[in-house]
Amino acid sequence: MIGTVFKTFGRKYMDVTLRTGSGYVVRIVERPGLWMDDATLAQLSTQLRSIAATTLDAGELSYGVFSGDKERMGAVIVTLVCRSDGTPVAFNALAVMTLETLPQPTEVLHLGLVMVAPSERSKNLSWVLYGLTCFLLFFRRQFRPIWISNVTQVPAVVGMVSEMFSDVWPRPDQGRRTLNHVLFARQIMATQRSVFGVGPDAGFNEDSFIITDAYTGGSDDLRKTWEQAPKHRDARYNTFCEAILDYERGDDVLQLGKMDVAAMRKYLAQEVPKSAVVGLLLTAALVGLRRIVLPAIHWADGTQAWSILRPARKQDA
Repeated sequence: MIGTVFKTFGRKYMDVTLRTGSGYVVRIVERPGLWMDDATLAQLSTQLRSIAATTLDAGELSYGVFSGDKERMGAVIVTLVCRSDGTPVAFNALAVMTLETLPQPTEVLHLGLVMVAPSERSKNLSWVLYGLTCFLLFFRRQFRPIWISNVTQVPAVVGMVSEMFSDVWPRPDQGRRTLNHVLFARQIMATQRSVFGVGPDAGFNEDSFIITDAYTGGSDDLRKTWEQAPKHRDARYNTFCEAILDYERGDDVLQLGKMDVAAMRKYLAQEVPKSAVVGLLLTAALVGLRRIVLPAIHWADGTQAWSILRPARKQDA
């Protein structure tokens, strides 16, 4: 694990591999379409399709990481979970969306497409597939809050996002809808529909953040009936989704929230298995080293050049 992390120091994008301690190996690959060679990228896509083949009853997805488009793969962060023997069993393709905001653009991480092989469900992989990548990026970005989005009709996912991240809206207790929630939602629906497979004819209710008739843009095979949709252990989220979503029409809910210090603390305390906390913190420290610790060390050394900065004085001969 440590060797893999150290290899990323010379790279612009993250490529981290770690073991969870429960027989799984997790690889997080940031924007592979921008730096992977064609053969390696094709191998990664094959692994993702093999997982999808175990979860879909029929048909094939035609958007995002399944399109075979290198440009699309250049805007995603893939979290791939394999058994110790190398068999792919789960993944999350987290999309990076750039929204035009002032005074500068805002990056929003869309939790994206998550698939888990039927044989691996109910094995506590949600902390890996939903929170791990956001957690490591939060460290690497010097603890600046990261906005996340989620589009789903699954009560279990609605509940997981509501409990894992901060300032999530909408949720059963309503929470607090801010102006940022509204402005980000407007831009996402206006410019980013292809990221989550929602067609241009789907409607959007700004008051409730409900996307109506959502399964018309390539994500048709992900549509579920109420009976098929996995439920959350907390009945509040099941009641919430049943009340606001029309499953016959094919509705989704758009959730927005943040990974911040409060979410990080909650994630470590409630989501991550105790046996994995130490390894996760070590990985986060090594991932953050390049962006946090090393710049501070370089800045403090007035005898060495760093980027456009020049030494204050020459070293003694």
